Amino acid sequence: MALQINYKTNSSKNISSNLVLFVDEKFNISGLKKNISSSELSYISDLLKNSDLKKDLLVFKINSKKTIFLVSIKKDIKTSDIENLGAKFHGYINYNKKSEYFVNSDTVNSKIKNFAGYFLHGIKLKSYEFNIYKSKKDKKLVSINVVGSKNKLSSQDQLRFKALEEGTFLARDLVSEPGNILHPDEYAKRINSLKKFGLKINIYDQKKLKKLGMNALLGVGQGSIRGSYLVTMEWNGAKNNSKPLAFVGKGVCFDTGGISLKPAKFMEDMTYDMAGSATVVGLMKNLAVRKAKINAVGVVGLVENMPGGNAQRPGDIVKSYSGKTIEILNTDAEGRLVLADAITFTEKKYKPKFMVDLATLTGAIIVSLGSEYAGLFSNDDKLSNQLITAGNKVDEKLWRMPLHKNFDKLIESKNADMQNINYVGGAGSTTAAQFLQRFVLNKTPWAHLDIAGMAFSKYGGALNSGGATGYGVRLLNKLIEDNYE
Repeated sequence: MALQINYKTNSSKNISSNLVLFVDEKFNISGLKKNISSSELSYISDLLKNSDLKKDLLVFKINSKKTIFLVSIKKDIKTSDIENLGAKFHGYINYNKKSEYFVNSDTVNSKIKNFAGYFLHGIKLKSYEFNIYKSKKDKKLVSINVVGSKNKLSSQDQLRFKALEEGTFLARDLVSEPGNILHPDEYAKRINSLKKFGLKINIYDQKKLKKLGMNALLGVGQGSIRGSYLVTMEWNGAKNNSKPLAFVGKGVCFDTGGISLKPAKFMEDMTYDMAGSATVVGLMKNLAVRKAKINAVGVVGLVENMPGGNAQRPGDIVKSYSGKTIEILNTDAEGRLVLADAITFTEKKYKPKFMVDLATLTGAIIVSLGSEYAGLFSNDDKLSNQLITAGNKVDEKLWRMPLHKNFDKLIESKNADMQNINYVGGAGSTTAAQFLQRFVLNKTPWAHLDIAGMAFSKYGGALNSGGATGYGVRLLNKLIEDNYE
């Protein structure tokens, strides 16, 4: 990273570098006398008379070395708004030269705890870049120094934000890697390296999976020269033996569609078909780094869907880990096969308090919700409401979609217990979720998040600059913080 945040205690009165100050929504600067010189105050006061005070960030160039940024704090501001302000400020940072910026926390007048922390969090999230394969990296180091004696972040709060950033960035890194680098073999190794943070990692390879009877998952990867894996990550942060919270992720490292081959145009985007698993991995690292006081387990199925000589064929019938049989009518409806075995395994082995699975599962959810909401399907109203509330707080929004027994007829098979697609057409996301629900065998509260429209952004968003978003890490962390810690 080219961005470094430092915490200091000095004031901003004599700072000659770039300075961020917070004011109320009317841009009242009378309270800044202690923070800038009288000449700077007078200069800004004159310019404010002709400024657009409806904006939330105003920029005043004092001289060639110093610019003062005034950030407006509205009365009804939310933490997500503060993060977005930080991201907006990031757009003014000049990375072309080594420079320093100072954020004065003494000027914050808000009842929101850790206001400056959320502002800095927004800056950090927006600063992410994936450029490890570029031969020329010429960005200079930029320092952001937090000054002031008030509104200081405790060391625990600093760790909380840092852990969340590391978890989100790990998820983004994993999604951004090309398929020839992050294939299932390599992915399993990278997850195994997280042991150093205190996670207990178990890797089930093809031999173990075959012995367990995970034929739905194995069938997806059998056309690839790479291995197929189920990897579990356990975090035991509670002082009791309480049931863990379970998170399950689809990890199709590259999806060609298999024998049901995808069109060539935009197939390169299928490197992000493992984004659900990346969210789970990023979340588990976050929980371990910040020493979350809960028990949690992350389970990811890692495969590569290729049209090889041993690839699964349309018309094949496989027996899943649950014992239920599936007729494969389309090998490009593969994510649900991976999740089917992973969900049943998670429920049976860990007996969790709830299960949340994440997957870039259907193009239909993008038709429904675009890139504004992820689709939420669930058998439990309480869990659904908790997820929606958490998503709204961190601006990673969810929209609940229907599940109903009447959809079952669309995936009934004449030759097996079910088929993996709805041949009639329509309700593509719902029938996929209805399929997954069949593998929750013991009425465990369960939610399925279809994040196909949210995991990757070609144009960038409020807190990312385009590419992998890391969607879901912050949402699930907020779910845990607000309801289970």
